[in-house]
Amino acid sequence: MSYINSSQQKRALTASTVAFTTCFAVWTIFSIIGLQIQKDLHLSETEFGLLVGTPILSGSLIRLMLGIWSDQYGGRIVYVLVMVTAAIATFLLTTVETYTMFLVTALGIGVAGGSFAVGIAYVSRWFPKEKQGTALGIFGLGNVGAAVTKFVAPFVMVAFGWHAVAQIWAAALLLMAAIFWFVTDDEPMLKQRRESGVKPESFLKQLEPLKDMRVWRFSLYYFCVFGAFVALALWLPRYLVGAYGFDIKSAGMLAAAYSIFASLFRALGGWLSDRYGARLLMYWTFIVASICTFFLSYPPTDYIVHGSKGDIAFSLAIQPMGFIFLVSVLGLFMSFGKAAVYKHIPVYYPDNVGAVGGAVGMVGGLGGFLLPLTFGMLNDLTGIWSSCFMLLFVLMTIALSWMHFSIVRMERREVPELAKISKDLHELSHPAPLVLTDWNPEDQGFWETTGKRIATRNLWISIPALLLAFAVWMVWSVVVINLPSIGFKYTTNELFWLAALPGLSGATLRIFYSFMVPIFGGRRWTTISTASLLLPSLWIGFAVQNPETPYVLMVVLALLCGFGGGNFASSMANISFFYPQSQKGTALGLNAGLGNLGVSTVQFVVPLVIAAGVFGSLGGEPQEWVKGALTKSIWLQNAGFIWVPFIIATSIAAWFGMNDIASAKASFKEQSIIFKRKHNWLMCWLYTGTFGSFIGYAAGFPMLIKILFPDINPTQYAFLGPLVGALIRPVGGWLADKLGGAQVTLWNFVIMICAVFGVLHFMPSAGNPGDFWGFLAMFMLLFITTGIGNGSTFRMIPVIFMTERLCAAKGQGEEAIAKAKKDAAKEAAAVLGFSSAIAAYGAFFIPKSYGTAISMTGTPDAALYCFISFYLVCIGITWWFYARKTATMPC
Repeated sequence: MSYINSSQQKRALTASTVAFTTCFAVWTIFSIIGLQIQKDLHLSETEFGLLVGTPILSGSLIRLMLGIWSDQYGGRIVYVLVMVTAAIATFLLTTVETYTMFLVTALGIGVAGGSFAVGIAYVSRWFPKEKQGTALGIFGLGNVGAAVTKFVAPFVMVAFGWHAVAQIWAAALLLMAAIFWFVTDDEPMLKQRRESGVKPESFLKQLEPLKDMRVWRFSLYYFCVFGAFVALALWLPRYLVGAYGFDIKSAGMLAAAYSIFASLFRALGGWLSDRYGARLLMYWTFIVASICTFFLSYPPTDYIVHGSKGDIAFSLAIQPMGFIFLVSVLGLFMSFGKAAVYKHIPVYYPDNVGAVGGAVGMVGGLGGFLLPLTFGMLNDLTGIWSSCFMLLFVLMTIALSWMHFSIVRMERREVPELAKISKDLHELSHPAPLVLTDWNPEDQGFWETTGKRIATRNLWISIPALLLAFAVWMVWSVVVINLPSIGFKYTTNELFWLAALPGLSGATLRIFYSFMVPIFGGRRWTTISTASLLLPSLWIGFAVQNPETPYVLMVVLALLCGFGGGNFASSMANISFFYPQSQKGTALGLNAGLGNLGVSTVQFVVPLVIAAGVFGSLGGEPQEWVKGALTKSIWLQNAGFIWVPFIIATSIAAWFGMNDIASAKASFKEQSIIFKRKHNWLMCWLYTGTFGSFIGYAAGFPMLIKILFPDINPTQYAFLGPLVGALIRPVGGWLADKLGGAQVTLWNFVIMICAVFGVLHFMPSAGNPGDFWGFLAMFMLLFITTGIGNGSTFRMIPVIFMTERLCAAKGQGEEAIAKAKKDAAKEAAAVLGFSSAIAAYGAFFIPKSYGTAISMTGTPDAALYCFISFYLVCIGITWWFYARKTATMPC
């Protein structure tokens, strides 16, 4: 701290706080001007919630990147760029007219919210550890920017219109950017690094701390205190107008008072964290927040008691003054909680404040996006204004429970004597050995006595988790067929996009998921990735109940279903670590094959569950399904809700029943070596030919039947193809274990070509109505071959990389051979995940190929001929590199 004087500290803290206040005022601008925009565009509550939440979304997502850039290049320059960018977007808001363009501009305005991650990294560098809580608490006062908007914006809007609000806020942000640049200095750490000539850590290196589960626990805390604060700051004006009948100016003033309470005391929260400890403050925060949200969640209710002398009527309701008091207390302790969370970060992660602070801020900010949107959807669905506080009560109690159990577990690990005298929660005293420190499945004795039992348990928990992931990933293939019949006014092209978008996002997520298991551990990542499926499942259930749900929101939900698609990459990589080389083919075939059953499961189960009120009154009212003269009631929301209890149960089973393998740990840098391996890219091509075909045909099969054979009900047959393809996949792995993966894969592609020609033969053509049963039989054969090819290609990957690494280590001794085996396992796991990521794009391209071919030629024939050409190339690659006698890598 030799480069720092008191004047520099004060200027850095003051300028950062004022800048953050200005940015926060801009970030929450839609909480006021959005009300007028809602009237002008006649927006529903859900559309209004999406508009208000969009800048919160972009501001949250960008926090991680901005935090890392602040660590790398300095907070001063990044802060100024953030303010200039947000100012431009705010001014452009006054030039747009359509709802879609308002959403696009709102994304740019959201950059202002990313300033928090920049400020945290910048301010923390100026103060010693014992003063960082207070300094960051003072910086957090910038949350009062929400109150500035609520106090001032209503009067400006009434006097000059909402356009003037946006223009003035943009000008203030540009002015603040200039002031900040001229009154502040670069942080001392950055100056030292420049003087010593040390390069900043790489972007990927900065991400390393994120593998610590503690980061994500802090993130949940911040989701509950900051995310809920932002959500209420945005939602309260609407709540007060709707629930209590206040006018917009009064509602804005009261909401501003809440924002002040939830902001000004953040500095006090920082001081209390320094003085008494952040942990104690977090306990008080969640306890008080749980009590407040419990009372706030109780809706106004009239009671009639049939007494002995007649009926006794009385009412229970929170009056406006009581509501304001409870919300103010809630805001006060939220401000304490926000400071306490960020007190932890520079203490635990002093060299990665930007990255960790950005990640925690990102998740917290996502709460500011997801919660207002969910508030609107819950209000539309239940008609109960206090439903938003019901949700917050659940979140607060979950956070309190997780924090308490984590602290108890940590204390008993650090001080074992505590476990001996413990009288409560006995099971925490002797936690199960979930991390396997000695794992060698290639040792036959170890495998038979210990390894096989553990591997089998992990496999049979992984399979249902993967099945649910595929079910959520492909749920839109069934949902889109029913949307037009229950009143959704989407075009055919828009419906095709909804069916294809989960494939696009799922494939993209697989690229990242491929590397997560060695970084986080298989048990942790399986739990996290499975639990993430709750988000699209619940939201789909709410969204499909309202035909006025905007298409943009449906697109977001379709993209979120990609969480399910991403899980396959990490699941396969995880299981590959558990099994010996001789059994990987069968194990991976079982995991993938039975997991793939999720596709046929969703296409079989959803038509059944939407035909009845499975969840009774809890599931919502039925929709009227109309097609021609046929009318019936359906519960399309069950397409999402039906998976929720199974996702929860499987997530719990994964957390308590699976294992992490210590020797399977690896950084992204260690795994990224696969990008230099030729066989990685060759296997990506081949696996696209097998799994890409399987998932693409599965996604497009219902729509293809509907187009080619309009008299056939596609839901009666669509599930059969994915079913046989999934069930046969273990057979492909078994055949590859017995006959060799390359030979099975080669002949499999030959049969696939024949099957596609069969499909073309039985399809309708000019003057030919086609033969549906022949068409279905050929597609069944095609699905069978995709399943066999899935198993055989995945058997090839471990063999290829083990052979390559052992050949490289030949003659270098036992130690080099042992290292080569470990490296081969890690590389093979990464390639299994990465190749599945590339192949998953088939879920997007095959349905879109059908649509493109039909729009250009009137038939899907051209798309199928393109698939045949692709399979011919696959045959050539398989034969040349792997199947011929003189192949460079026979397998």
